[in-house]
Amino acid sequence: MDDTDARHRRPAGSPAAAVVHRLHDRGETLATVESLTGGLLAAAIVEIAGVSAIYRGGLVVYATELKATLAGVPEDLLAARGPVDPDVAVALAEGGRQRCGAVWGLATTGVAGPEPQNGKPVGLVYVAVAGPDGTQVRRLDLDGGRDRIRSAAVIEALRLLAEQVRVVREGEAVDPAGAGRR
Repeated sequence: MDDTDARHRRPAGSPAAAVVHRLHDRGETLATVESLTGGLLAAAIVEIAGVSAIYRGGLVVYATELKATLAGVPEDLLAARGPVDPDVAVALAEGGRQRCGAVWGLATTGVAGPEPQNGKPVGLVYVAVAGPDGTQVRRLDLDGGRDRIRSAAVIEALRLLAEQVRVVREGEAVDPAGAGRR
């Protein structure tokens, strides 16, 4: 598809549009791994026309054991800290990046409610991005009900990705398998 066609067909109001456009222009790919957002992040990304050029796919690993078996989070980390943890978020992002063969991996984990989980409060969310220059994680303390927390987690995950994509110098070639720069 022609770049001009893809730009014109992307919804202007989508929080994912700018970062998808930038990844498309750079020829870089993205994968997602979601827990509390349960597919909302992937849905926000795939609503952008032309995204098939950059979106490799994603995993929804709602059950804790699937975080290990599908996304590659170390079982000992999950046993020691539980699924709502910054290092788990990092492992999810790295696992998605590696398992989907993407330049960027984006992950969400947290407590959407209505009740606390394993001593973690409702609204505690971690979003993480893994990319060619390493991994970043951000803690979020979100207010509101379940739907609001999940929606805000999607927006914040996309914001973190956009920030990290800007950090990698423009014009630099990146290995699509995630091994770093070429």
